[in-house]
Amino acid sequence: MPKTNSFATFLIVGPTCFFLGMLFSQFPYDYNVLWAVPPDREPYFQLLENHLRFMHASPPLISRVLHIVMGTGLLGFLTKLYKPSEANMLFDGASLVLYMCGIIVYVANIVKGLRVVTIGSYGQFDIVDGERVPKADAGENGEIIGREDSLRVLAASNTILALVLIGVLVLQAGQWYAQRKEEAEIAEMERAAAEDKKKGKKKQ
Repeated sequence: MPKTNSFATFLIVGPTCFFLGMLFSQFPYDYNVLWAVPPDREPYFQLLENHLRFMHASPPLISRVLHIVMGTGLLGFLTKLYKPSEANMLFDGASLVLYMCGIIVYVANIVKGLRVVTIGSYGQFDIVDGERVPKADAGENGEIIGREDSLRVLAASNTILALVLIGVLVLQAGQWYAQRKEEAEIAEMERAAAEDKKKGKKKQ
């Protein structure tokens, strides 16, 4: 197995850990919405809703930094997959697939969900270019997915993202372990070959 680019690995692991930290900071808000069953969930839904609105109203600098960090991870993958070996295709290819799945969940669920929460158009409208467009297939109430279900979907998306990112870290750690194991085996084979060579010289 060729030696992996440690700097490129850092470009992957750094952003992945950064996003996991962000998701961990969301867990106190998601816990009582998705995992626990408190007697009255309404205060927790309201707390999560206020938090999401505050996040969506954050300065543009925040989202730009987030996207730069996301792009840094992709740069790390492109660097490691330049002229890939078989091991790179196995570990880094699978890691890239998981990373892209995370980006898709972020764009399709979280970004759209933040807009829905900010506007308050739970199931009643589609968001097109930041504006509310009534759903053509809405039911009698004009509502398909309600407020609570929408907030649960956002909380579940955070959990899915966390699992995906943990998968990226596991694959990168697996690649490191496989490389170290192979290096140790090669060193042992070289040591055994050197000893055999010395023994052969002594016999002569």
